[in-house]
Amino acid sequence: MLIPIPDLLDADGVRAVRTLIDAARWVDGNETSGHQVALAKNNLQLSKEAPEGLEAAQIILAALSRCPLFIASALPLRIVPPLFNSYAGGQALGTHIDNAMRALPGGQSLRSDLSITVFLEEPEEYDGGELTVETHFGVQQVKLPAGHAVLYPSSSLHRVEPVTRGRRVASFFWVQSMVRDDAARAILFDLDQSIQTLALQVGQGDPSIIRQTGIYHNLLRRWADA
Repeated sequence: MLIPIPDLLDADGVRAVRTLIDAARWVDGNETSGHQVALAKNNLQLSKEAPEGLEAAQIILAALSRCPLFIASALPLRIVPPLFNSYAGGQALGTHIDNAMRALPGGQSLRSDLSITVFLEEPEEYDGGELTVETHFGVQQVKLPAGHAVLYPSSSLHRVEPVTRGRRVASFFWVQSMVRDDAARAILFDLDQSIQTLALQVGQGDPSIIRQTGIYHNLLRRWADA
C-alpha cells in the first residue's frame, strides 16, 4: 500500500525545516546504512546528532500527529525520529529493502513496517530523484511537491533515481504500526475512508456509521499485535 500524504507540511513548515537543516553539517549518507544498503547508497545525510536536525524532526513529528490521513493509513505505534538526506550531481540510492529493525534513541529498537519520505524541495528544481517503489500493482515512481509525503511498506524494493540537475532534499524515517500485516492495514484503511465518506453524507450518529465503526474496531482488535 503506497499512500501519498499531501501537504503534511505547509509552506511555513517547509521553510522552517529548510532553514534549520540547510545551516547544519552534512555527512556521508552511509552513517545509518546496513551493509547491503551501503553498497548502493551515494548521498549526503544530516548527522543524527545535529541539533538542527533534531529540531527539524520535531516539526515533522508534530505535523504527523495532526494528520488524520497518516494516522489512518499507518496506525502508528512508534516512529524513528526523522532523518534528512540530499542528492545532487548524479547521486542515487540503488534498489534495496530497508532493514527490518531500526534503533531508537536510548538503545531500544522498533520493527520497520513502513517507510516515509517527506519531500523538501520543489520537483521543478531538480531533475531525476524519483522515489521508485516496486509494489503489487507494478513499479510506481513518486516525485512530490515540497511538504508532501509518501508512505510505503519497508519490505518493498525501492530506490532513488540519480539526480542529474539541482538538489533533492528530503526527510526519511520508519514507523512500527499497531498492525504488522500490510494487507490487514490496507483493509482497515479502506474501511476507515469509507466510514469517513459515509459520515459526511448521513452524519456521525447514523446507525450505519455506528455499525461500520464497530466492525473497524473489532478488526483492529483482531489484527493488532502491539
